[in-house]
Amino acid sequence: MNNKELFENAPVGKAVAKMAIPTIITMLVVVIYNMADTFFIGQTGDAMQVAAVSLATPVFMVFMALGNLFGIGGSSAISRALGSKSLERAKKICSFCCYGSLGLGIIIFVCYLGGMNMILKLIGATENTIGFAREYLTIIAVGGPFIMFATAFGNILRGEGAAKESMIGNMIGTLTNIVLDPIMILGLGMGVSGAAWATVIGNVAASAFYVVFFLRKKSILSISPKEFSMKGGIATDVIKIGIPASLNNILMSVSNIVLNNALIQYGDTPVAAMGVALKTNMLVVLLQIGLCAGIQPLIGYNYGAKNYKRLNSIFKFTGICAIVMGTILTVVIFFTKAFIIKAFINDAEVVRIGTQMVIALQISGPIIGLLFLSINTLQGMGKAIPSLILTVCRQGIMFIPMIYILNALFKMDGVIYAQSVADYGSIILGIVICLIILKKAESTGKPLYLNRM
Repeated sequence: MNNKELFENAPVGKAVAKMAIPTIITMLVVVIYNMADTFFIGQTGDAMQVAAVSLATPVFMVFMALGNLFGIGGSSAISRALGSKSLERAKKICSFCCYGSLGLGIIIFVCYLGGMNMILKLIGATENTIGFAREYLTIIAVGGPFIMFATAFGNILRGEGAAKESMIGNMIGTLTNIVLDPIMILGLGMGVSGAAWATVIGNVAASAFYVVFFLRKKSILSISPKEFSMKGGIATDVIKIGIPASLNNILMSVSNIVLNNALIQYGDTPVAAMGVALKTNMLVVLLQIGLCAGIQPLIGYNYGAKNYKRLNSIFKFTGICAIVMGTILTVVIFFTKAFIIKAFINDAEVVRIGTQMVIALQISGPIIGLLFLSINTLQGMGKAIPSLILTVCRQGIMFIPMIYILNALFKMDGVIYAQSVADYGSIILGIVICLIILKKAESTGKPLYLNRM
């Protein structure tokens, strides 16, 4: 089945499965990778190394966030361009994303090295964790351009319907990381430095796969410098959707820093416990993000083609899938929470606190996918401001104030419930915005430009 047939005529369930399953598998591998990093560091028996990586992770996520600026923004712009039969524009968008991600990666690398002391202070590193955090972040900064490129092009390939190839690239990078983790962290005794080098090498491997994919002319798109252009609204088209998408990751980083700073007043152990709890929660969150990110090109293509009836069907079908998946995953995590935490690090206090944290994070698990569906639908349709509103609500406007409010009212017990409270408020808002846009688009047969709000 060619991509045009998939986007336009395939049964909705089949089209969603074709696009989403590779992305879900990719996210599952990412979950395993994230757990592997923490698992093997935990096998050192040093809770401070676990805490240091937990503190450093939000800073690492900035590279991924900026990669998503070009990846999700570019994927949305490319799928809409292809839907409106503008192949040459799609090629120029792809080339812009290629060199934009690499160039910005180099700039951020330099900024990280120059501002390392300030960054370590900002994330709340203590005398027990600052050395480990410095080692980890210095190495991650060196690999920053590759991290941004690999993150961007994992999304770009999905924009043209190459979900399978996107999955393969992600899996190459992630499996490389997973294989190197035990060798470097434990076998060579490198600890957190080994985890960082494994991450960088994995992203280099993924980047190499994507470059070869284009050089072998397997893509209808292009990364040729000759195609590079910022004119004709290309940069604007990418950035207006890319900023809300990347802002989601940046706000996750900021909110995690705020969260860690709220927890550090209760000691380094709660920070380590939250790091493990968040890794566990990734199984629910990332798999649902995979489902919803996978269907974004279908949304963008059919919006570009003004096929609103099919767009609505995709939205509804994916929503049902998200609820079913979220419920199953939440139940699994609830009954295995203690076992999972002990597998990471068998420290009695970390297990006790971490179990409570997992329960708190899972309260929104069954329906959190509806929020990601709303965000990806808006991004696919090119609705910059509505998608920005949802992004800012979950990780900024709602979450960060909740951390301070609940900390003041209930101390640490309140802090750990802040995310779920913010999730429910964002989910309700997201569903309302999406239903309004989809209903009006289908009834009028014309695009509803709420990005002009």
